[in-house]
Amino acid sequence: MDSKTKKLALIGAAVVAVGVGVTLALQAFNENLVFFFSPTQVAAKEAPTGRTFRLGGVVEPGSVKRQADGVTVTFGITDTAKIVPVQYKGILPDLFAEGQGVVAQGKLDEQGVFCASEVLAKHDENYMPPEAAKALEDAHKAGVAKKQAEQAQAAKS
Repeated sequence: MDSKTKKLALIGAAVVAVGVGVTLALQAFNENLVFFFSPTQVAAKEAPTGRTFRLGGVVEPGSVKRQADGVTVTFGITDTAKIVPVQYKGILPDLFAEGQGVVAQGKLDEQGVFCASEVLAKHDENYMPPEAAKALEDAHKAGVAKKQAEQAQAAKS
């Protein structure tokens, strides 16, 4: 091989190596990408079934139930409009409580139960993840608008 052919072969090999590296990096990034959904979005079937995502909202008061094994806990996460049932096997954070903000990471099963692999509780009474705060605000506005529309309809009747 002459020097021109060697240079072309080397450049070609470098381009292929960079292409493979970029492809692997993007694939790894895509597998580790975790999206956030509110209970309203999950109820509207916007969340993927069988793929990991985060679910945020408030722990529904009266929904926390501990199973006989002492490790499995079921509870509901709400955004004041919809409630998503959650099952978690593990030790809950110290700040976990009914009526408190929470973000759970896991997968939605075929029955619509969110199987959490991780549960994060907010760290003080003033903090809520921005995504969860926006989802709660949007759901509250939608609920108020719906209630006003129902009252207007009832007044006309």
